[in-house]
Amino acid sequence: MALEEYTDLARQVDKTFLLRSLGLATAFLLVLQLRGALVNRAKLKAIPTVGSSGILTSWKDSFKSVFHVRDVIEEGYRTHYGGVFKIPFPDKWMVVVTGNEKMNDIRKASDEQLSFADASIDARNFQMDHTVGHRLSADHYHVDVIRGPLTRNIVACFADVQDEIKAAFKDYIPMNKDWTEVPAYQTALQIVCRASNRMFVDLPLCRNRDYIDLNINFTVNVTAYAHVLNLFPSFLKPILGSIFTPRRNATAKMEKFLGETIRERLRQDDLYGKDWPGKPNDVISWLIDATNGDGERRTVQDLILRVLVMNFAAIHTTSITFNIALLSGTRQKQAIAEEGWTKAAMGKMNQLDSFIKEAQRRYGSVSVFSMARLVKKDFVFSDGTVVPAGNQIAVAAQSIHMDEGKYEDPLEFKPWRFYDMRKEEGESNRHQMISLDLDYVLFGNGRPACPGRFFAVNELKTLMSYVLVNFDVKMDKVPEAGWFLSDRYLNPDSKVLFRKRATV
Repeated sequence: MALEEYTDLARQVDKTFLLRSLGLATAFLLVLQLRGALVNRAKLKAIPTVGSSGILTSWKDSFKSVFHVRDVIEEGYRTHYGGVFKIPFPDKWMVVVTGNEKMNDIRKASDEQLSFADASIDARNFQMDHTVGHRLSADHYHVDVIRGPLTRNIVACFADVQDEIKAAFKDYIPMNKDWTEVPAYQTALQIVCRASNRMFVDLPLCRNRDYIDLNINFTVNVTAYAHVLNLFPSFLKPILGSIFTPRRNATAKMEKFLGETIRERLRQDDLYGKDWPGKPNDVISWLIDATNGDGERRTVQDLILRVLVMNFAAIHTTSITFNIALLSGTRQKQAIAEEGWTKAAMGKMNQLDSFIKEAQRRYGSVSVFSMARLVKKDFVFSDGTVVPAGNQIAVAAQSIHMDEGKYEDPLEFKPWRFYDMRKEEGESNRHQMISLDLDYVLFGNGRPACPGRFFAVNELKTLMSYVLVNFDVKMDKVPEAGWFLSDRYLNPDSKVLFRKRATV
């Protein structure tokens, strides 16, 4: 037999062996996945199901949760209020908790019992372990930066952020006397990204179009890839995540913008300590301070990734929330005409706070869930209900916000609903948008409540007040938002009309 024939035969054998090995490995993993699912299904048997609970029928019903999750959760909320229920998703069960008593149980639970951090890693929303990487999800010290120096510097940086919002609006929305049509969501992404990065990295980088596009694309891609991963079983997620992760491309591009700056900051920090002369007061400095000398944290790649993820957090939620508030104003023309929207009244931020908060309550925010936790140990609620370890639990945020037992006329958009509530004795602080309350869970509750809510709400107020002082706004038709899995997505084709206000 010629050497070429031996070579061809070896290649065929190698290829056959490889394909058979992959097939056996896949079959083995599928068996393990099925076995784990069956064991967990048995443990969850005592928890009522919305829809079918059979192996095949629940998998079929899981696709209703993909496209009609609000209806599924609302059915469970009405039927099982005060208790818990479970709904199927293609890759797992989600246990949904209702009623203040059980929400308080979640709020009081320790991290060893119910983990917000671990739920975030494997969350329905973003699959951070696979889209961003295990390193960041395992060590999230950037959250301390958001909770600490970022929040403390809101007042110090407010004038700069306000200036950037003004400049961004001039670039994207001309102040003409005639109506100008602009794409609603895309414009919001650009303006929010610039405003946030004025505080994060300052001028001139916050106005660099390539830098802004990089952060927006990373935000959009993380969300899109996570949605795809959520449709697959757990054992496939690391494989697919390694293929489709936006991390590598984004960090390579970000290094061109921030790499040398970070290296120089680290050099100065090593030479002079944390308080070196001329040290900028921005996110990069705050992140380096928070590394506390940890070698794995003090790398260009790690710090770059933290800046990207902080941009993701700022852009994703705030741009959607801003859009919802803006579109709420176009839905409710009478709200624009009320005294609270005059230029002189913009100083009465309590009314603006109420408007934005009510918009999120009535029309929904970024997710149907809030207060997500991963059960680390079998968790026993105060009434004896047990949720087995390894499952995710969350509260039905949208259903809570539309509960007529909590809100009078919940289907009606009342812009001053929370402003009026604050007038009642002893209620002046409870109904602020940043306040944590079991009847309003946009930012979660308990120790893991959203640390960036102070920055986000201040930015939203500044954005909305600039619009309402300087523009008339209208929309011929307000398109309905879509939902995929537990997340909201805005119609990319929605347009808003702006016109310079006659009094400006």
